[in-house]
Amino acid sequence: MARLHAAVSAGFLLVSACAHTVPPPHPDERSSRVLEQIQDWEDRRSLGDGELVRLATSAPEVAVRVRALRALARIQDAATLDAVVAGLTAPDKAVRDEAAFAAGELALSWEPLPEDARAALAGALVRAEASETEGPVRVTLLESLGKLATPGALEVLAARLSPPESPGAGAAAKALGVAARKAGAAALANVPLEAITALVNGSRREGVRYAGAYLMAAVKRPEAVAALRACLGDGAPDVAALCAKGVGDVGSAPDSKALAVLLGNSAPRVSAEAARALAKLSAKCQDGAVCEPLLALEGLLPRAKQVAEGDSAQGHALLAVAQQGLPSEGRSVLRRVRSALAEADRGAATEEAHADLAWLDCRFAAAMDRQRGSLEEVHSCGHGRVPEARWLALGLHEVASFKGASSSTATPGGAAFAVPYLNHVSPVVRGAALDALTERPVPEALAPMRALIGGGDAVVAGLAAAAAGRLKDAEALPAVVALADRVPREPDLAEAVAGALVALQGREAEPRLRDWLTHPHANVRRGAAEALTSLTGELVRSSRVELPLDTYRPPAAPRGTMLTLRTRKGDITVLLDPDAPLTGGNLMALAKQGSFRGITFHRVVPDFVAQGGDPRGDGEGGPGYSIRCEVTRRPYARGTVGMALSGKDTGGSQFFFTHSPQPHLDGRYTAFGEVLQGMDVVDALQEGTVIDDVLVGTRAP
Repeated sequence: MARLHAAVSAGFLLVSACAHTVPPPHPDERSSRVLEQIQDWEDRRSLGDGELVRLATSAPEVAVRVRALRALARIQDAATLDAVVAGLTAPDKAVRDEAAFAAGELALSWEPLPEDARAALAGALVRAEASETEGPVRVTLLESLGKLATPGALEVLAARLSPPESPGAGAAAKALGVAARKAGAAALANVPLEAITALVNGSRREGVRYAGAYLMAAVKRPEAVAALRACLGDGAPDVAALCAKGVGDVGSAPDSKALAVLLGNSAPRVSAEAARALAKLSAKCQDGAVCEPLLALEGLLPRAKQVAEGDSAQGHALLAVAQQGLPSEGRSVLRRVRSALAEADRGAATEEAHADLAWLDCRFAAAMDRQRGSLEEVHSCGHGRVPEARWLALGLHEVASFKGASSSTATPGGAAFAVPYLNHVSPVVRGAALDALTERPVPEALAPMRALIGGGDAVVAGLAAAAAGRLKDAEALPAVVALADRVPREPDLAEAVAGALVALQGREAEPRLRDWLTHPHANVRRGAAEALTSLTGELVRSSRVELPLDTYRPPAAPRGTMLTLRTRKGDITVLLDPDAPLTGGNLMALAKQGSFRGITFHRVVPDFVAQGGDPRGDGEGGPGYSIRCEVTRRPYARGTVGMALSGKDTGGSQFFFTHSPQPHLDGRYTAFGEVLQGMDVVDALQEGTVIDDVLVGTRAP
């Protein structure tokens, strides 16, 4: 598996895809019993009547103090801020390092910290970074400053960018890239472009060049296009892919020639990013002029034959174009790709190749329907191999984003054609129809949408309630109130229902929402807090709630546990991370039950993730329960396995593989394993790829 290189200068770890945790000493027998107690408190989101905070601040054993700080990081209670800050000045470097990580986790809290807490945390991190002498600890402090993204934090990070070979320059750049995603590119307007360019094009170290490219792509400055163009030829695939992404965001049609060269790159993630960039640039073409990006994209036509011959990874560039979409001037390109897919299908080597071509065809058909705002092309897509519910849902989601007057409805901009699908037998189609009609409403949709609020499918009911709130449908209020009564038993409804109550009830919703602030499920509390913040105009945070002793807890995965995913493209072997034993154990238990047999990878975004494990197949399903987050120090490198979430402590059965490093996911989504074998299979995964089975094994000592 490809990794960023670790570069050490003057004892300072610059950038690494491997965790740079400072290891504590091994615990003795008594400490081991305490560690087990900490594990229990952590999973129940308990502070142990103050004992966990005491251990985090004053336990004599370093291993215990470090583990207690990790528990505080996962619990994310603002009331423990003082304990975390105290750890930043501890004598032992392992404690300081873990405290720095915990500070970053508080900064990433799913419910935002109050401003006074953010200010106190920023001040403590800035002071700690200025005085820290241990390189790995300082890296963690820089990462946490990026997660916090306050003006003072950004100022410190910007100062650490120069000179490019100095200790911390790469770590600071990556942290600023993460900050740009959180605070917006405009927040980094004062970061000097020269310092970023020196990292990308002036360093001999791949990790530093990657960090610079990550930052340069994140700041999205048109004046950076020359530097981005220069780094397209970087020999490191992850650097070249980021530079292609940046050119797509801030470049212009003349950049097509350089991007076209990357279409032939042997790394699927690089060619996919180049194809996506060309699709973005095609939207900037002038009317009546030759559109160079569209001409370059025609070079992808031979990919259809390669997919037919069994090289599924070649389809990622095609998938990236279909997902990005093309302007109306690119309709002929989309049609030519579909023709190439149909021709290739006639000579496909295997059933799996037929399936890949079919799903790609429906993606391109949906992209064509998005251009005109109505379902036309998807009705004939997929060569008869894609289930109706899938191509209908795909088409409906795509036309939801259309702006203008649809070619098949008398209501300007409306999606009247989607109304019949509100009664479709598949809940996946009903949910997609709600998406289309929420974005492009028509009066005749309101009554059937209200009926769905009281339906048995909780996902569809929640989507319908959210739609009623967005459309200000006052007649839907009784149904929304009735659905709110289900929230204590069906917590996944909370966010949608809370928003609808605020929109339709206003202040009358406040008592119910305040009751939800103490619900045992974190997502109910978060949904209520966000809704109350919107309603009152003041930041509202929920209280930490200790879970009962009988709360479901998955079995812990033994150290060395491996999962082997069997697909028709090959096997993917994953080594589970012992630092997330319950998350790994949850998937281990589901695998032993056969829960993944026949489940597809429903979401594949080239150069980002391949996601699977959803029994519904639309990203909304799970095993019927949720587990607590176990954020680890493992960074999201290429081939990392992560737990998909819809909020804090909402993990279930959905997981994902990363195609490339994704620093903005670090500490946000539980990273609980890595691909040991089969990364070429991960690169070949397409939407619709079936998981035949997941086998549990143990790594040989």
